[in-house]
Order: sequence, then C-alpha cells, then structure tokens
Amino acid sequence: MWKQPGTQIKLTNVSIVRIKKGGKRFEIACYQNKVSEFRSGVETDLSEVLQIEQVFTNVPKGLVAKKEDWVKAFNTDDMNKVIEEILRKGDLQINNLERTHQLGNITREICTLVSEMTLDPTTGHKHTTGMIEKAMAEVNFVIKADKPGKAQALELIRKLQGPDSPLQVQRVRMRVRITMPSKDAKRIKEKVMAEVDEVEEEDMGAEWEAIVKINPSAFRTLTDLVNDETKGKGRVESMGSASS
Repeated sequence: MWKQPGTQIKLTNVSIVRIKKGGKRFEIACYQNKVSEFRSGVETDLSEVLQIEQVFTNVPKGLVAKKEDWVKAFNTDDMNKVIEEILRKGDLQINNLERTHQLGNITREICTLVSEMTLDPTTGHKHTTGMIEKAMAEVNFVIKADKPGKAQALELIRKLQGPDSPLQVQRVRMRVRITMPSKDAKRIKEKVMAEVDEVEEEDMGAEWEAIVKINPSAFRTLTDLVNDETKGKGRVESMGSASS
C-alpha cells in the first residue's frame, strides 16, 4: 500500500510567504488576510496566521524544509522565531487575479483615507478620491498588497506634501479643548503650546481653558503631557476636525 511521505503535506486555498536565506528557499502557508494583520501588530497569535505551523521549501508541493537547513540559515532551532522572521521579511505570494482585486481594494482604501485626512490648503476643500488616485500615479507611489492601508495613506500624504507633488495637500487639523488648574498652566503652558498649531480661544481664571487647532498626530502626545504634568487634573478633549 502506497503511503504519503512524512515530509510531504498537501494544502489547498493557501497564501504563501517566501524568503531566500542562506542560499535556500523557505516558505510558510498562511491565511492571506492575516499576514498584514500580523505585520501591523493587530494579530500576534501564529496559530491564527498559519494554516500549518511548519517551514516548507515548496508549499504547493507540500515539501517540508529539513530542520538542519533552517537552523543553519536562521541561526536558531526555534521554529517559531524562524516563522516570525519569514512572516515579517518574506514576500507574500498571491496569484494575478487575487493581486489585482486586492490592490484595487487597497487603492480605494488609501485614496478614501487621504481624502478624509487632508484638504487643499488654497481652497479649504477636500480632494476627491479620483484626484488623489491620479496624483498617486503621477508621483509613482507603489501600493503594497501586504501593508495596512492607513500606513500607506500616511506615507502617500508625506509624498504629496513634497515639492514635486501635482496636488497640494495639508493635514486636516483637530480642534481640541484643553483645561487644567491655572497653577499647572502657568508651569507647563510653554510645553503645551509647542504641540499647538493655532489658538482660537484662551481664558485664564481659576482654571485655564484653551480651544486650539493641532495636527492629529500631536493628540496623543498632548494628552499624555497634560495628564502626566497635572497628575490627571487636566483634560484634552477632541472637538472634531477643523475646517481649515
């Protein structure tokens, strides 16, 4: 009776992450949607990412890599560490139809995010997703199928803010209300204002209150600063997006 070799495992409907190291090819079999989640830190459980916890030389043929080969190439006998390195540094292999569909979805996601997060500084209006997609092509922005859309949107914004950009973009600013005891404000106001783009209103009484505009990326820094310096007596509250 014929028996399937112990080093051969058949898998179907699988996405492959591949890396070449030490002159040899190593592959792992994954659930496609989980690879980007692992790389962005959303998913940390390898068992949720992998179809099977094994290192292969060829996933479609079910050929398992020899332990001595991956130990030598990765300089560790811990298979999980090897798998994690392949996941982080390897190339995600998907067929052309899947790639076209996935890139289309990610392109739409990126353009929508950029439209929401920016505006035209000359008009104060948002750019359409069509304008952003056209500009994306003009600056030769390369979309990556295995990288989260938000990270790529932020990267595209930085590129569109460059001197050769065909589109003028400015990050939409947040309006926030900052309140704290006046004695704390007198001590840390200079530090707080270093994170602020524009002051709309300011009032100093028993309590200091200011309504300001900030870059969204400064919100966490500002919140932590006020909370730490006032020992929880100060507050930073979002009032939504600023119109300009």
